Amino acid sequence: MAETKVLPVDGAEIAYDVYGPLPPADGRPVILMFGQPMDASGFRALAARFPDRTVVAYDPRGLGRSTRSDGRTDNTPQTQAEDLHALITALGTGPVDAFGSSGGAVTGLQLVTAHPEDVVTLVAHEPPINGVLPDAAAADRASKQFREAYQAKGWGHGMAGFMALGSWQGEFTDEYFTQPAPDPAMFGMPTEDDGSRDDPLLSDSSLAVIDYELDVDALTAAPTRVVVAVGEETGDTYTARTGHGTAKALGQEATIFPGHHGGFLDGEFGWPGKPDEFAAKLREVLDGG
Repeated sequence: MAETKVLPVDGAEIAYDVYGPLPPADGRPVILMFGQPMDASGFRALAARFPDRTVVAYDPRGLGRSTRSDGRTDNTPQTQAEDLHALITALGTGPVDAFGSSGGAVTGLQLVTAHPEDVVTLVAHEPPINGVLPDAAAADRASKQFREAYQAKGWGHGMAGFMALGSWQGEFTDEYFTQPAPDPAMFGMPTEDDGSRDDPLLSDSSLAVIDYELDVDALTAAPTRVVVAVGEETGDTYTARTGHGTAKALGQEATIFPGHHGGFLDGEFGWPGKPDEFAAKLREVLDGG
């Protein structure tokens, strides 16, 4: 069972879950797990597979149980990295091992850029960074397309567009942009508009994540070991390509992990991955393999 704590930071109160003792009983680094816009609940299955390690998972400011009072609604890697820095400092156990997934992987890269002393090993799993793609302008256009569908017609249409983007194999060609808009009903999603426009994935609030620019010099100079990971089942889709592109920019090849973009998930969220195999691979990588 996790112990939930709250850390006040500038402009927010950050909720986080601690699995295991603090400081860790074996003296090994805490494993810090984080996503974006996923909150700590998405890491329950993965944390459970590290019973011998102390794991901490957090809710980014304004998401899940974490509140914000800074008057902003945007989700930027820079702000979230500073929140993680504050959390690592508050833990008081020294540098951590870090696993960041999706937008969380981008936050992790920014954390190492700004505070390289905070992290021993960062596993950045499928960071969605448009700028590392050869078709970056087309990726920007594809992202704008589903966000416009969300603003015009609501959540179901926006999410259907997001899923179409996420499942497309290869570069975003003219064929992608001339195909009919996806029908939300085909994905079991509502076609009616509930009027809300604050979804962190579909609104403009997380644009800073996909627009993030890698500081290659800072990342390659850091003492942190940075491992970029891509799921074996992700194929040649957007997040696989951004993962491989990020790895190439850092002068490495992506490390292949079991499963898809959510390969660490169990069946709790309806998109099960391979959490046993994923955890075994993560353990291997954190142990230096």
